[in-house]
Order: sequence, then C-alpha cells, then structure tokens
Amino acid sequence: MGKHLSLFFACIIMTPMLICGCSHFNEGFEAKSTFTEANDFFSQGNYNASLGKYQQIIEKYPTEGDRVLFEMGIIYAYPGNEQKDYQKSLECFQKLIKDCPGSGYKRDSELMIFNINNVIVKDKTIAAQQTQIEALRQEVQSRGNDIITLQKKIATLEQEVKSKENEIITLKKEVFAIRKGPADRILIEKKERLLTLISKGKVLKSYKIALGGNPDGPKEKQGDNKTPEGIYVIDSRNRDSRYHLSLHISYPNEKDKKRAKQLGVSPGGDIMIHGIKNGFSWVGDLHTEVDWTKGCIAVTDEEIEEIDKLAPNGTIVEIRPGRDAGTL
Repeated sequence: MGKHLSLFFACIIMTPMLICGCSHFNEGFEAKSTFTEANDFFSQGNYNASLGKYQQIIEKYPTEGDRVLFEMGIIYAYPGNEQKDYQKSLECFQKLIKDCPGSGYKRDSELMIFNINNVIVKDKTIAAQQTQIEALRQEVQSRGNDIITLQKKIATLEQEVKSKENEIITLKKEVFAIRKGPADRILIEKKERLLTLISKGKVLKSYKIALGGNPDGPKEKQGDNKTPEGIYVIDSRNRDSRYHLSLHISYPNEKDKKRAKQLGVSPGGDIMIHGIKNGFSWVGDLHTEVDWTKGCIAVTDEEIEEIDKLAPNGTIVEIRPGRDAGTL
C-alpha cells in the first residue's frame, strides 16, 4: 500500500513538472558531453579510451550507471575489438541486471548475455574440433593406408566448423543489431504503452512510452488530448525542440481530415515523438507512470536520441489501439 501511495503522489507531482516550469537538475546534460567523447573514441576504434571515459561517467554520475554498464558491455564483446573480453562483457550486463532491475536496458542486457554465452560455447566447440582436425592430419602422415578415410573425416569436420562459424556470424549480427539500422517501421501500441522499432520484419528495440492525457480512442479534434490511431510517416524532425528532440508525424491523414470534417471540427496537428520537457530529463523512466502529453508520444531523452538515429524521415509509423493477433 505504501508503494502504491508513493507512486500516486509521484504521478501527481510529476504531471505539472513535465508540462510546465523549469529545473536545475541537469546532471544528465553534464554527462552528455562525456558520453559523446566515449562514443567518438568507440567510432575511431580506440576502445580502451572509450572504456576509460565510461568509467569516468560512472564515477562522477552514478545515476547513469545502467547506460554506462550497457555500453561497456557492448565494447568488451565488440567483434572489432582485438582485446575483447567476453567475461568482462558478461559481468557488465549481469551487474546492470542486478543493480538496476528497473532499467530500460535490462531486456537488451538479458539478450546480450544469452547470445554471448552462445558465442562462447560455439568458440569452444570450434577450438576442440580444430584440435581434432590437427590430430587427424598428423595421423594421415603416419598412416598411409588410411589416408582416404581420414581425409573424408577431416572434410566433414571442416564443414561442421564452417557451419558453426556461420552461426557465430549470424549471432554477432543479431547481438549488435541494436547499434545498426535504419528502422523501416515504427509500431506504437497505445494500450501496452509500447513503441517498437522494426527493420525488415525484425524487432530492433522497444521503448515504454507516455501518451496524451486522454489516451482512449483516435484523435478527433484539436485540443482533445488524444493520441492518433492510423498509418503515418516521419516527415520532419526538430533538434531544437522544447522537448529535447522531436520527430514529427504526418497527422492528420485523409481519414483523420474526413472524420473531423464530418464532426465540423479542426483535426489539429503537431503530433510528435519526443523526449522530456527541457529541464526535466532527470525524471527519466518515471515519466511513463502517467500520460502527460497533449496527444504526442513521449520517451526519455536518451531514447529519443536513439530513435532519431535509427528512424530516418519517411519511416512508416503505425499507431494501434492495442495489441491484437496480427504480426508485427
């Protein structure tokens, strides 16, 4: 009961803070430049320097711990890192899950742990089979009568090795799909409060969202605080938004205009996918505990930056009332 009461009061307090006012709690903004430096080092292939920057962040900005642990785990497991250390990568993701059970990175960390463990198992299998191949080759040299039989065994084992190497390549591509893109579709499920990025039918990543203050049903008119339902596209973006960064959705479509005309009202507009109101980024994931927008779709500042990179203009946006038996 105490927990529910705390949440109730947090929602009451948070709603006006998100919609108006300002704050000096800008730790996230101060850490942003260091995150940028760390990412630049990663892009340059200077992985040790990147890890050093993330270590500085976690020491100076402990509230960014889950994101830092996730990024460090990625670097330790990255295929291009000649000094990659799967064990250290696993430790980062395991610590994130243990210390930050409510983190938005938890689901992706669990996926990374699963795939890295698969890679480790297959690496060991390949090493064992390569040892066996070498032993067979030596036996071929000393046993001339069995050369043909042994060569067939070698060929079979080499084919198995090649097959497992291909499996590892596929797994690594899936592991790092989250850092790639672009998405060709954004699915928004209002009932589940979920935004999902999709590329070629595969889920890249999902995010918890907040909707308009009157979320049930499609948007009908200007000022009704409803989030639209239908098929749209990302047609522009504003990197100087009052809500950190915003992607504009092409509402209203023809169906929306026709409905508004029949009702004798204006359909409204300015529907965005955006971050937290400037000055309130410290609210973080708590913003999803209440529907606080005027019809837009809201995520955290870090999440809108990620979506901005993965969803170019022209990306299809499908907004559904909720999940049904259909496919993604």
